[in-house]
This record gives sequence, C-alpha cells and structure tokens, in this order.
Amino acid sequence: MTPVSMKDLKPEHFSWEMDGRVAIINLLRPERKNPLTFESYAELRDTFRQMVYADDVDVVVFKSNGGNFCSGGDVHDIIGPLVNMDMKQLLAFTRMTGDLVKAMLYCGKPIISAIDGVCVGAGAIIAMCSDLRLATPEAKTAFLFTRVGLAGCDMGACAMLPRIIGQGRAAELLYTGRSMSAEEGANWGFFNALHSADELETAAIKMAQRIASGPTFAHGITKTQLNQEWNMSLDQAIEAEAQAQAICMQTQDFERAYNAFVKKEKPVFEGD
Repeated sequence: MTPVSMKDLKPEHFSWEMDGRVAIINLLRPERKNPLTFESYAELRDTFRQMVYADDVDVVVFKSNGGNFCSGGDVHDIIGPLVNMDMKQLLAFTRMTGDLVKAMLYCGKPIISAIDGVCVGAGAIIAMCSDLRLATPEAKTAFLFTRVGLAGCDMGACAMLPRIIGQGRAAELLYTGRSMSAEEGANWGFFNALHSADELETAAIKMAQRIASGPTFAHGITKTQLNQEWNMSLDQAIEAEAQAQAICMQTQDFERAYNAFVKKEKPVFEGD
C-alpha cells in the first residue's frame, strides 16, 4: 500500500498536531475531563489503523488536557444509550472499543501516554495499551467497570494489566474498581516515571523525540515482538527474534551505526 501522510489530519473529535515526526493527541472537552464518545472511539480507531501506513509519524503522544487525561466513556453520550441497546448492538460497540486497543497495539509506532489527574475507565485502557506511561503525582487511574455493574474484563484489561503490574495487583484493581495512586503506579511498574504537572508534557515529548531519533524501523519490529511474544513459547520467541534481528541487519540504519562506530561518531538514523 502507498504510504500516507498524517500531517494534515483534521479529526473532528480530538485534537492532532505534529512536532517533527511526533504526533500529539489531545482528547477534547476538558470541562468533562475529556470523555470518549461513540464518534471519538471510532475516529481514534480509524486513525491508528491508518497510522500503520504513515511515513511521517514515528512516535505518538497522548497528552492530558485541562489537568486530566480521560474520564472514560461519556455517561450521557455512551452509558445512557447502551442501556437501551439490544445484544447485537452492544456487541458491535464492545467490539469497536476492542478494535481501538488492537489498532493501537498494531499501529507500528511507540505510544506514550502523559497522564495527569483523572485516568479512568476507557482512559485507563488507553494508558494501559500505550507502550510507555508518564504521570504526575496527582494522577488517579481506575479500571472502574465494576462500579457501573460491568465486569473488569474490558478491552483486554484481564490480559494486559496482569502482565504490567502482576496478577494479584491487577485482580484487586479490576474487582474493586478503586483508584491506583501515582505512587502505587510507579512502584508497580505501570508508570515509567513521575513528573510535576508543569514538566509532564515536556518530558513526554522529549522521550518521544529521543525514540523518534533512533532506528524507527527497528522500533516497529520491537513493538511487534513485544506484542506477539505474549503467545509464544521461549523457543518460539527466540526464533522469532532471530528472524526479526536478521531483518534489521539488512537496514541502512544498521550500516549507518557501524560506520559511525568506526568513525567514533554518533549515528544519525533515518528509519530505513
């Protein structure tokens, strides 16, 4: 498929900007703590599906907006209508939300979530399925599905969260729906680092730019292997990584790194 450009993307239900080769997403309506709607779910899903073919995006940053990350599905725009749907309609919705997670996992680009304040429900899922998570000490993350009468197994939470913070900790959060404090999240490995609110965005973009300056084709391979090796035996994983690394050894970036090392210079990667 022909590569696509994302620089001129004009979404209706979230904000989008480019900082070099870093794409920055802001969820909208900070007065409601940036909730998701049917439309924003679908538009985010379609954007990440398209990103697989984007040749001008290397890293994605989900920012907080107005002191909060995301309050999950909008009570009036999503929760209310769901009560009146039949099973076929409900399954179409839950599959769509799962498709957003799959699109993020398989977009081929590292994703960084910068989390301040409220990060709950589907917002916590977006953070969970990001590759890296930075937060402020004020961040409160909750997988609160049981608090609205639903199971904790939403959008892949029962598969992914235990792998990040451990089975027992994940079970507690998914059964109780309680908030995980920023300190807990950092100690448990959910957050990679904590930053003050006025430093969070800068830290996230700095990390994104550092990743974007690296061998981005190889980063895509790393993301693929991190996801696919969940379902592999150790022997299968070792073989898959052997094949993946052999592919990366054919790239120009690998040769650039060697030539720079010989010259005692810092390599400049170009992603090919």
